[in-house]
Amino acid sequence: MSNGSLEFRSASYGSLEKQLQLQQNGVVVSAIQSARKPSKMLKEKERLFLWICKLAGRRKVGMLILSLISAAVFVWVLYVGKGDSPEGNGASDISVKGSISISDSPSTISTANIMGFATNLVLPPPPPSHFLGYTLPPGHPCNSFTLPPPPADPKRSGPRPCPVCYLPVEEAIALMPKFPSPSPIIQNLTYIWEENLSRDGEFGGSDFGGYPTLKQRSDSFDIRESMSVHCGFVKGPKPGRNTGFDMDEDDLYHMEQCRGVVVASAIFGNFDAINEPSNVSNYSKKTVCFLMFIDEETEKAWRASGLLGINKRIGLWRIIVARNIPYTDARRTGKIPKLLIHRMTPNARYSIWLDGKLELVVDPYQILERFLWRRNATFAISRHYKRFDVFVEAEANKAAGKYDNASIDFQIDFYKKEGLTPYTEAKLPRIISDVPEGCVIVRELVPISNLFTCLWHNEVDRFTSRDQISFAIVRDKLLSRVDFHFAMFLDCERRNFVVQAIILPCFHNAKASKYHMDLLLERQSPPDSAAVSPPPPLTPSLPPPLPVLETHPRRVVIPTVRGGPWRGPWKGPWRGPVRRVRRRRPRVVYGNRYIAGTQ
Repeated sequence: MSNGSLEFRSASYGSLEKQLQLQQNGVVVSAIQSARKPSKMLKEKERLFLWICKLAGRRKVGMLILSLISAAVFVWVLYVGKGDSPEGNGASDISVKGSISISDSPSTISTANIMGFATNLVLPPPPPSHFLGYTLPPGHPCNSFTLPPPPADPKRSGPRPCPVCYLPVEEAIALMPKFPSPSPIIQNLTYIWEENLSRDGEFGGSDFGGYPTLKQRSDSFDIRESMSVHCGFVKGPKPGRNTGFDMDEDDLYHMEQCRGVVVASAIFGNFDAINEPSNVSNYSKKTVCFLMFIDEETEKAWRASGLLGINKRIGLWRIIVARNIPYTDARRTGKIPKLLIHRMTPNARYSIWLDGKLELVVDPYQILERFLWRRNATFAISRHYKRFDVFVEAEANKAAGKYDNASIDFQIDFYKKEGLTPYTEAKLPRIISDVPEGCVIVRELVPISNLFTCLWHNEVDRFTSRDQISFAIVRDKLLSRVDFHFAMFLDCERRNFVVQAIILPCFHNAKASKYHMDLLLERQSPPDSAAVSPPPPLTPSLPPPLPVLETHPRRVVIPTVRGGPWRGPWKGPWRGPVRRVRRRRPRVVYGNRYIAGTQ
């Protein structure tokens, strides 16, 4: 036997010296019998180990083993991490019963099921799908900005503008929210349309806004996730097509393309002169839709004067002619684009409404940033500079002859029965006024804001056209059911970004002449904090005496005779149909475009 064979046997069957010693003692034992017989359990373990070793070289089995080891390490890390974290600050309940469940995790995703073992991986929270507001950084100039005290000049006791801290246009544009604001409770808002109008239980209304019953009116204030309400244009599925307040197809298409900011205004009955927006950035000129709604009477006058051409544009304004006007009252007709602009521009995100008599003098993005985004509001309107109580406002409307007195009394009595109370300081701080100055509305076109203006328009359609009277009842009913992000800002702040040009005789329109002359006479009368009473009849007065010349040896001084509200003497014959006087406005803008002071 060779050495190799001997070495193999000695290694396989025990020591050779021990076998020789046993043979010398007379004991014959075979090499195989002398070896220790392994146990049955040991044999099974060896077989399992050999089977694992054979399969370990295979790629799939190796990946399986690595996955099991990784899962075990992952579970151990999570368990240790939970034990080390302070109470109440962990990722949350982790239980291992064939699977891993992470109940409080913001986002989990099931990744694999390996041999009945399910794993969930924790991902970072998704980006917010709604705009939740922001605050300017500490030390920002607008954070420390406060309104100056009103001037002590007793001769100017009426309303006036006050400075407002705007961001530069570039910063305001950069802060435009990428997501819409949350709309509490209500998520889907649809609008009722009827081919055949139902007049059952008629209590006010019109063919344009429908004839909702009192029960339907009550249900419209019960905010739900999905709602369908009356909101004008009830005679068709799409506004502007045989519904009243009809518009051309190209105008409807143009309004559908407005996907950002809309600035809207209206002039009906050729009542006001159109005002071109000023201080508008180039970016706003390209991205903002400026919509001016007019009726056929105004269109005819503008085309005859050459003001309106075939391109339907006057400066930045896109002129949209409304035909088949549903109301005979021009003031009520003006409430359609004012309150229902979201129905005509269904894809827009923000809107700024201003009356036709006003001129916009601040960039729209600066206005939105200041009064919506910075306040985290979805609806903003200025409060009346003098009146806070709806009942006082109603008496003022009656005294000024703004509407039929019996209709105003009927509306006020109806609201009293619904629980409307006079304004008191007990409503502070949530409600700072019950009377708005409705010539400017800044809002985000989200469901809750659209619902508010729909219900507001329904009140205007059912009762009087004086929207200041119906504002508070709609707002209070919504605020009693949902946290509506609503803001009212000072009237002097509103006068900062819109100005009104006072039209003086000679006038181009008789109705405008009477209206603005009444306005001038009202401004000449001293303010009175008590209830408004009808103005006394005007009595003819003698003209003022001629100025007396003051002589001097070397010169002659002619004193200046200042007129009333137009601030200056007449100089020669009147050479134009309209004269506008713009008042000085204090403005404060953070940036290098404007500085504090007056313009």
